[in-house]
Amino acid sequence: MRLHDLKPVPGSRRPRKRVGRGDAAGQGSYAGKGIKGQKVRTGDNIPPHFRGMSFRANRAPKYRGWDFRGPIYPVEYAEVNVRALNRFEPNTVVTPELLREAGLVKSDLPVKVLGDGTLDRPLVVRAHRFSATARTKVEAAGGRVEQLGLNRKEEGVGG
Repeated sequence: MRLHDLKPVPGSRRPRKRVGRGDAAGQGSYAGKGIKGQKVRTGDNIPPHFRGMSFRANRAPKYRGWDFRGPIYPVEYAEVNVRALNRFEPNTVVTPELLREAGLVKSDLPVKVLGDGTLDRPLVVRAHRFSATARTKVEAAGGRVEQLGLNRKEEGVGG
């Protein structure tokens, strides 16, 4: 088999719709644009928030930051599951730096521990965030959870 022998799977590609080629072609007459109006005409590039010339105050969000969509700059976390912590010796203090050295975290983002898997040894886990299940699993194994602050300069995290 060569590169030029490859073909798409039958039924995975559809021919493009050729509009405005006469009524017999199925998309003639108005070419799928309805009858008259601004959006029928050539050069239709109306911004999504535009509501007509009489409505000048466009109803677009006025303020940035916390609004009905959540934070404009949400905090991103590097995630580590509880099952990955089994590689450390019992009673080890697991810090974000230790997780980076072990290769479990590849970025310098704040660390969040998630509760997937099981933990079979007591550990002291220091991270910026914990899920509720991760917290209970670490404590059930005889370990301790210590939550770090998110002050990036103080923690040495990020830029």
